[in-house]
Amino acid sequence: MTSQHPLGISRVTARTWPFFIDLAIAGFGLAVLLSVISTGIYWLGKPVPVIQISSSVGSLPVYAFYSVVRMAIAYTLSLIFAISYGYIAAYNPRLEPWMVAALDILQSIPVLSFLPPLILAMVALVPGHQLGIEMGVILLIFTGQVWNLAFSFYSSLKTIPREMLEASRIYRYSGWQRFWQLEMPFATIGLVWNSIVSVAGGWFALIFCETFTMGDRNFQLPGLGSYIQNATYAGDMHALIGGIATVVLIVVATDQLVWRPLIAWSDKFKVEQVESAERVTSPILELLRRSNLAALPGRFFARLDEPIYRRLSRGNTGRPVQPIDKDRKAGVPAAVWTLAIAFGAIALWGAVQAAFMLGTVTSSELKLLLEGAAATFLRVNAALLISAAWTIPVGVAIGLTPRVAKVVQPIAQILASVPATAFFPILLMGLVRIGGGLGIGSIALMLLGTQWYILFNVIAGASSIPADLREVASLYRFTRWQRWTKLILPGIFPYLLTGMVTASGGAWNASVMAEYSHVKDRTLETIGLGAQIDAATDAGRFPILLLATIMISLMVITMNRLVWRRLYRLAESRFKLG
Repeated sequence: MTSQHPLGISRVTARTWPFFIDLAIAGFGLAVLLSVISTGIYWLGKPVPVIQISSSVGSLPVYAFYSVVRMAIAYTLSLIFAISYGYIAAYNPRLEPWMVAALDILQSIPVLSFLPPLILAMVALVPGHQLGIEMGVILLIFTGQVWNLAFSFYSSLKTIPREMLEASRIYRYSGWQRFWQLEMPFATIGLVWNSIVSVAGGWFALIFCETFTMGDRNFQLPGLGSYIQNATYAGDMHALIGGIATVVLIVVATDQLVWRPLIAWSDKFKVEQVESAERVTSPILELLRRSNLAALPGRFFARLDEPIYRRLSRGNTGRPVQPIDKDRKAGVPAAVWTLAIAFGAIALWGAVQAAFMLGTVTSSELKLLLEGAAATFLRVNAALLISAAWTIPVGVAIGLTPRVAKVVQPIAQILASVPATAFFPILLMGLVRIGGGLGIGSIALMLLGTQWYILFNVIAGASSIPADLREVASLYRFTRWQRWTKLILPGIFPYLLTGMVTASGGAWNASVMAEYSHVKDRTLETIGLGAQIDAATDAGRFPILLLATIMISLMVITMNRLVWRRLYRLAESRFKLG
């Protein structure tokens, strides 16, 4: 008679499971290695700016492969940049205002504004190889992913409870120990949830950047973005549905194989004194925990970092404990000043060149740009308010109610991970059939690029509210109004602020497609900066493109100084957990 395992499976099965899991992981690793080799051969070949895209459904797996590779590389670069940038901004008070303002501006500039200089620079940097064009597209995807990750990590570092920082000082943690044992764990929940919308932003950029025109030059790379765009231009509904269905399948697979395990794993980093009654679970994570092969990297790093930590602890034994406020008075390193001076010199040279370019803009073009700036500004803020109206209550319900989360959270993750650009063609075709324009419809299109940033940051904020605080609210019989004003809104405020800022950038990016699009033999457009940027890119009018980008930057700087910076100070002081 076969004995039973506590989970209800036989012991023989429990022993054999790790073998099959290890076999699957090894097969996945081999597939990744072959993919790297295949991609390297293609990228190191001769450059082919325009590749004919087949409308056959059978070609979708190949196109999906190339798109996923670009997305994965861009996400890796985004995560590295976000952590580095956020760390420097959080711990250098003199640089912090400038770095936050620059981040706010960059995340609001539409992808098309980055497109011409990046592509031309990469092609010139790697001549004679396809790698130059591919790197340009990957960096464009990077611009669609990185900003909300950087904002999330920066906001997390600024809201670490003071007693935790003081404890790290008392135990004389080195910078390395504090980063891995305090700062990264505290920021993990926000990074995981923002990664979901970052990848969605990456899909937005990818679908928009695999096929594009710059003046008299055309670029078209093999990928799902090119496939969907070609199907939209041709009005081929069957190919369009096939392309969108492939994106949805990739999104569902990513959700189950990557995001769900990461969300379940990150749940252990919640700051609470009482363990939650229910935890997020993932079957894939449970399988990985039973794998011997998956445990090898953890064992390797454990053996590697323990001696380092012991040595650092012995070296810091006699070091006096410094107060936290002393760090804020520290000077800026010489290397940072050198980079700042170099950046200033480059910016000065760019400003001189830009002045010559802007001299060719006529008064009528300037008037049209000013009218477009006002129209797009109103649409962006309308989209933000509409998004916040429904995402705050829904996000709180998902984050605080496990029963609701089990049903709604997977659906929300899948919908958020499907890029807004995948829905644009269908909505645009619907507008064409009903004879509508983009005046009001563009706001609906912008919502697809804004709402998920707010929703997932609210979910992350609600999920991170300690269980002991929720229990206290129940014991004292808080009314619904008291729960929202004393617990929920203060608890989610830093996350909500990050979501609103990044959603604003998503709306500015979405304005390019929301205000100007090609459908079959028609061009749908409405007055706005997004339409001006798209039209200028098609015509190769770089002065118009530059001036439109400057206008966006000025509006973003104004909003940053008048609204976002003050709210960030409020989040750091009044609504900081401690």
